Amino acid sequence: MPRPRRKKSKMYFGTPAQDAIIAYNKCKNTKEKNKIYNDGIKYPFDKLAENVLNTFKFTYFDVPKADIKKEVVSAMVEKMHMYKEGKGKAFSYFTIIAKNYLILKNNGNYKRWQKNQLISEMPQTWNPQNDYYQVQQNEEYSEFRKIMLGYWDKNLTVVFTKKRDIQIADAVLELFRRADYIENFNKKHLYLLIREMTDCKTHYITKVVNVMKQHQKKMLNSFLEGDVIDDNPNEFWNEEHL
Repeated sequence: MPRPRRKKSKMYFGTPAQDAIIAYNKCKNTKEKNKIYNDGIKYPFDKLAENVLNTFKFTYFDVPKADIKKEVVSAMVEKMHMYKEGKGKAFSYFTIIAKNYLILKNNGNYKRWQKNQLISEMPQTWNPQNDYYQVQQNEEYSEFRKIMLGYWDKNLTVVFTKKRDIQIADAVLELFRRADYIENFNKKHLYLLIREMTDCKTHYITKVVNVMKQHQKKMLNSFLEGDVIDDNPNEFWNEEHL
């Protein structure tokens, strides 16, 4: 009669692993430390990271699970010297380290996700490629950009009087100065760049951009028709400033 197969022990992180960690922390020889880690710590750490990752539902990771597991193991290794003999079980100590790392990482990813969601919900009112770059495909564009930037250099603080709005408008102009850099960015990316440059909320950026858009449209129409563009902002804008 065949002997029943013995069940594998689920105790992957017990006293031997704890003793190995204590020995690792006490050891001064690099070669010996590496041997202690590979023989007695590596597998328990890998398994602990895997189990914590599978037990708790962390939904805001955009990299493969194997990469996240490596990050968790690295976090435990970095904190290994802080574990002191007699201060509780190593299993509990490193479980907390692994869990806390994943929580912080997940929360950070969630905040970035929220920020991107705000960007994705922005009104589709500003499309530089359609509104301003109609002449981009020929040499006239660089001339128009020069005129446009000159206009704003003279009138930025006339059109906008609030410090916040001036800051936003200046950030927009800085992106136009980097024309070669922003050509490949869509509207969402531009808004995100402006948010990062000014730390202003989206609705403030939208208001400033809408004002600038009206000026730019009229300047562009005048430019394409061959008219002289007046530096007086009242020639382009008759509505109230922000």
